[in-house]
Amino acid sequence: MRNAIRLLRNGSVREIRDVHPRTTLLDWLRLQERRTGTKEGCAEGDCGACTVALGRLVEGRLVYEPVNACILLVGQCDGADVVTVEDIAADGAPHPVQEAMVAHHGSQCGFCTPGIVMSLFTLYEEGERPVGRAAVNDALAGNLCRCTGYRPIVDAALDACAQPRDRRFETHREAAAAALAEIEADEADLILGDESRFFAAPASEESLAALLARHPDATIVAGATDVGLWITKALMEIEKIVWLGRVASLRTMRSTPETLTLGAMVSHADAHAALAAIDPDLGELMRRFGSVQVRASGTVGGNIANGSPIGDLPPALIALGATLELAGATGTRTLPLEDFFLAYREQDRQPGEYVRAVTVEKPRKHDVFRCYKVTKRFDEDISAVMGAFRVHLEGRRIVRARIAFGGMAATPKRAPHAETALAGLDLDDELAWAPALDALARDYRPMSDHRASADYRALVARNLLFKALAEIAGDEGLRIAPRSSGRAAAE
Repeated sequence: MRNAIRLLRNGSVREIRDVHPRTTLLDWLRLQERRTGTKEGCAEGDCGACTVALGRLVEGRLVYEPVNACILLVGQCDGADVVTVEDIAADGAPHPVQEAMVAHHGSQCGFCTPGIVMSLFTLYEEGERPVGRAAVNDALAGNLCRCTGYRPIVDAALDACAQPRDRRFETHREAAAAALAEIEADEADLILGDESRFFAAPASEESLAALLARHPDATIVAGATDVGLWITKALMEIEKIVWLGRVASLRTMRSTPETLTLGAMVSHADAHAALAAIDPDLGELMRRFGSVQVRASGTVGGNIANGSPIGDLPPALIALGATLELAGATGTRTLPLEDFFLAYREQDRQPGEYVRAVTVEKPRKHDVFRCYKVTKRFDEDISAVMGAFRVHLEGRRIVRARIAFGGMAATPKRAPHAETALAGLDLDDELAWAPALDALARDYRPMSDHRASADYRALVARNLLFKALAEIAGDEGLRIAPRSSGRAAAE
């Protein structure tokens, strides 16, 4: 066991011992490191002013992703290279992205600029070439700019990424990879603190289960895209934090012709391509899942375990008949994903248990799948309604259906009355669809909040079911987006 967070800064290994478990990376950078180029804007992972690059070894190669430092705990950076806007110049010369931002007048007040530069830095260093406007827009979806406007920023990105990749950063990358390999070789559990207050990062599932058995009151953290807000917005006094990021077995993906199994710590970014391969609608859903920063940090298991009624993944996975694996000191158990959600933010998870993996059943022959996300703005927004539909056909007749919605109840929830009404329905008899559409009113009693009214949600849910039926029946003109877009975005 070790009692220090070990991360890399400017090529040097830093050991951090004297920090509170709730300390965010942003606070550590600004207050301890005095690296004030990284800004705090929203403190909830929406504006991108705090964006930094986090580098981790992936199959021996150092890969950098943008993250929101405001809601990322400094302990989550254990085993990573932390790169801020002050670090990317080489020998006093600005990085090509910085040079392009100056040349295209992409900065005015400069408050949001450091985060924008870091988002574009990761695109420049890791993005597939050639980089097009759509890729730039996706990279910037998590960065707000209130002064300059996005045209000169996008122009700067396109200009920088159109040039041959500058190799000056490669010297840093090679040295950092070697240093991180040494840190990664240490398989000791990390516990910073004492029995009453700690940040822990077990290195194995055995250690994880034992720790949670001793401290069932501990808060389990995956990506902290939700827990981070408990700290920065709700000001919750979380004293015991168990981070799952060092448990390698929770980061695995396994695909068979029939199923896809995703470990709880598989990030949304890493899951994107595998889910898009199941169906393009899943790929498009994942492309619109938060921002690049959120997808890099957030995890499949975290999106399920937090029990949010508006989480995007659970309705889609429920419609696909997913099963959940839970583990703890007493062993493992599985249950249908839909049975995991009991009430608002209440799940069927016993003290000391953790979400281990989710297994998704791929659509079989004659199965058709659709899912849609409805939000106030297109990018980086929480769903007002998220609907997912899987139907099994015999010719033009629906034999059975699975329907699930998010945002329509206190939990992600199936629509049993609508499913029953769809059984035996003829796709060519549009008038016969009405009973299934009407049945949704018996399945859901949505609430009104600042995102949408109950009446709006009920109408949208009805329209989404109609749209799914129209698409499945073959009406191409009713599709929201091309069916290939999600897959293309993941490749």
